[in-house]
Amino acid sequence: MFDVAIIGAGIIGCACAYKLSQYNLSVALIDRENDISLGATRANSAIIHAGFDPEPNTLMAKLNVDGNAQCKEICKKLGVECKEIGSLVTAFDEDDMKTLQKLLENGRKNGVPGIEIWTKEQVLEREPNLSKDIIGALWAPSAAITNPWQLALAMAEVAVVNGCKPILNFDVSSIKRENSLYILSNGKENVRAKFVINAAGVFADKVSALVSSPTYKIIPTAGEYYLLDKSEGNTVSSVIFPCPSKKGKGVLISPTVHGNLIVGPNAQIVSDAEDTKSTASGLAEVREKASKNVPCVNLRQNIRNFTGIRANSSVDDFIIEFRCENFLDLAGIRSPGLSSAPAIADMAVSMLSEKGLCLEKKENFIDKRKKISFKHLSESEKKALIEKNPKYGRVICRCETITEGEIIDAINSPIPPCSVDGIKRRAGSGMGRCQGGFCAPKVVEILAREKKISPLDVLQDKNGSYILINETKQEG
Repeated sequence: MFDVAIIGAGIIGCACAYKLSQYNLSVALIDRENDISLGATRANSAIIHAGFDPEPNTLMAKLNVDGNAQCKEICKKLGVECKEIGSLVTAFDEDDMKTLQKLLENGRKNGVPGIEIWTKEQVLEREPNLSKDIIGALWAPSAAITNPWQLALAMAEVAVVNGCKPILNFDVSSIKRENSLYILSNGKENVRAKFVINAAGVFADKVSALVSSPTYKIIPTAGEYYLLDKSEGNTVSSVIFPCPSKKGKGVLISPTVHGNLIVGPNAQIVSDAEDTKSTASGLAEVREKASKNVPCVNLRQNIRNFTGIRANSSVDDFIIEFRCENFLDLAGIRSPGLSSAPAIADMAVSMLSEKGLCLEKKENFIDKRKKISFKHLSESEKKALIEKNPKYGRVICRCETITEGEIIDAINSPIPPCSVDGIKRRAGSGMGRCQGGFCAPKVVEILAREKKISPLDVLQDKNGSYILINETKQEG
C-alpha cells in the first residue's frame, strides 16, 4: 500500500515523484510502458519556454516562469544538459508586430525577465541566417534548451534512490475505491494507494473516466520533426519561433544540447494517440514553414524524422483539479508542460497536502545522482578512469564517443533499461549521425551479456520490438 500512486511516468509524473520523494512517504510511479518517458517526453522540441505565450492569470502563465527557473536548477544539480540560449519570435509584417506587442505585454505580466522587442538590425546581428524579410522580433533571454527524457529520468532516478517504487508494464484498466483506498488494477495485479495523481498524458481523460466522468477531452495532436546533423547545428544560435497561432507556437528551428538542429513541429489532430508515424505531407509542411524564417536551413542533412503526440485538450489551459476525493488530475499538459513540470509538481503536492497528505521532510534526502560522461572529462580524468576500469577505454558509439563503461552504468542505473533505445536515452549511444547503425549490434551484445539474457530477447524499444528473430549460423 502506498501513500501516493502516480499514473504516468512522463515529465509530469517524474517531477511529482521527485518532489514527493523529498518527504517521508511511500510513492509508486506507474506506467503502462517498459520504461520511463516513452510518450511525449521523448518526442518534443526540448525547449524550456520563457513564459510570454500563456495568457496572464492562467495556470500556464502562473507555472511557466517558476518552472523555467526550477528546470535549470534541477538540470544543474542532477547533471542534465541545459543551455540558456534565448528565443526569438519573428515578425514579417505589421500584424505580426502587433502580436509581438501582445506577447511582450503577456511576458511582462507573467514575470518573464529581460523580454524586449528587437529591430530587424538587432535580430540579424544575432542571427544572420534569418530571412532578410523579417522586420523585428521578440527577444526572451531566459528561454533554454535541454534533454527532456534525461530530465525526466534524472528526477525519477533520484526519486527511486529515495524510496519511490517504479512499477512499469502496468496498464491501469480499472480503479476502485474501497475503505478510503484506491485500488488500481491491470487485470492481474493491484496497487493500493491513499492518493492518486493522474499524469497519464494523452490517456489522462481515459484514466480519469475510470473514477468519474471527466469535464474535458484530450485531443491527441501529432507534431512531426526533422533532426539535422551537427554540421547544421550552428545555423542559428537561439530558438527561432514564428508568430504563434491557435494551433500552437508553430514550426521552430533550434539548436539541441547535443549540437544538432531540430526543425518542427506541425500540428495534426489524430484519432490514435499512439500513431507516431511521419508523413510526407506533414514533413513537407514543416519544410515550407521552416524555410520562411531560415531560408538556408539544409534539410538534406536530416539524420532522423520523428513524431510526438501532444496532449492537447478541450480546455485552453492546464487541467489541475481533483476529479473526486483524493484523485488529482494533471491533464492537458501541453506546451509549456516541460518548462512548467517542477512547478506543476509543487502545486500538486500542495493540493494533496490540503487534502490531508502528511508532508514530513526527509532528513537524509539524496538530491544528486552519479553520472559519468567520458567525453566531457579532462585527459587526466579519462586516464585515471580507464586505469580504474578499462571498459571506459572501449568506445562503443563512435559518433558520440560513448564507452562500454557508460553503457554498463546505464544498465545498472536505479531504473534499469530493457532495450537498446533505453540505453540510448541514458548513455547517448546511437544519438549521432549514423543513428546506431554501427554501435547498435555492440549495444545488443553488452545488454544481453550484462542482463544474462539471450540476444533474441533484446528489444529495440517498447515491448514486442525484438531486433533479432533467430540465429542464421550455427557452430559445427
